[in-house]
Amino acid sequence: MSHEGTRVSRGFGIVGTGVIATIHADAIATLPDARLVAVTGRAAGTAQAFAAALGCPAEPDLAALLARRDVEVVCVCVPNGLHAVIGVQAARAGKHLAVEKPIDVSLDAADRLIDAARTAGVALTVISQHRFEPGLVELKRLLDDGALGRLVLGEASTKWYRTQAYYDSAVWRGTYAMDGGSLMNQGFHYVDLLRWCLGPPAEVTAVCATQAHQIQVEDTALAIVRFASGALGTILSSTAAFPGFPQRLEITGTRGTIIVEDGRIVRRSLAADTDPTAPAAAADAGRSAAAGPAALDIALHAAQLADLLDAVQAGREPAVSGQSGRDALEIVLAVYESSRTGRPVQLSS
Repeated sequence: MSHEGTRVSRGFGIVGTGVIATIHADAIATLPDARLVAVTGRAAGTAQAFAAALGCPAEPDLAALLARRDVEVVCVCVPNGLHAVIGVQAARAGKHLAVEKPIDVSLDAADRLIDAARTAGVALTVISQHRFEPGLVELKRLLDDGALGRLVLGEASTKWYRTQAYYDSAVWRGTYAMDGGSLMNQGFHYVDLLRWCLGPPAEVTAVCATQAHQIQVEDTALAIVRFASGALGTILSSTAAFPGFPQRLEITGTRGTIIVEDGRIVRRSLAADTDPTAPAAAADAGRSAAAGPAALDIALHAAQLADLLDAVQAGREPAVSGQSGRDALEIVLAVYESSRTGRPVQLSS
């Protein structure tokens, strides 16, 4: 909900010129109190072409973009392992931040970014646009109202498909240092949603494997999570599931179950319902990135960027904070550690 008072138009800068940067640019264009004023990228020619398509200037480097007084918010759309490096510089320049997921690929880097934003007094949001989908908003409302009773089980599934050509399209894809595997990249959002719904984890046990691609990292991950509440959860993430399927989140409590697919509630069975065995009402199919990263709904990114602007205006923390991004990253890294050591990983959060 928008903060009352006069809205201030905020200038955005985008760092990075890949597919996700286009989503950010398109989302910014839909917001009445936002405007894209400049972009920059590591390859000058690519940045110039990207900027020309958007009708804005391309700055030669990050320093030049951060020196612009009309850039008040920076969207960080670079490879995952550079998120904190770029974000810290932007925060120190006094810019508010929208950082693509994951917040980074290590907790140390995440902490540096969170600390830099706090020290500079700037707002930081880590993109988790699915939290703004109507089905997820309704699920969270039901959970907060206690409609599902005591939580028992959660299941987060991302069974997507990526070709080898996808991984070969950039040298950083499929690497530990700059990308992470299917869970860090494609499954990350539904890890965040599982934690959002079930709360802090206590223990993670996992197995990861590279099944169908020539990459450094896993393309398939399976995990069991024991939550501090006593609830249990499973996480599945793969980029080897041809041809790609809807992302799925199932939450079960002692008084019912909600099943969400690609942001839509497809099954609602609550003890309080008149007919708890009836399926949820049919909904129009949304866009899914199951078969490729370009098929994303810009309205969800726009909703999160609008929340960031409202947070700046109201002087509050964004709905998806830097800490939220760190919390999801902690689970992903625990999955990787458990798979590597063959042992459960205890978490204190």
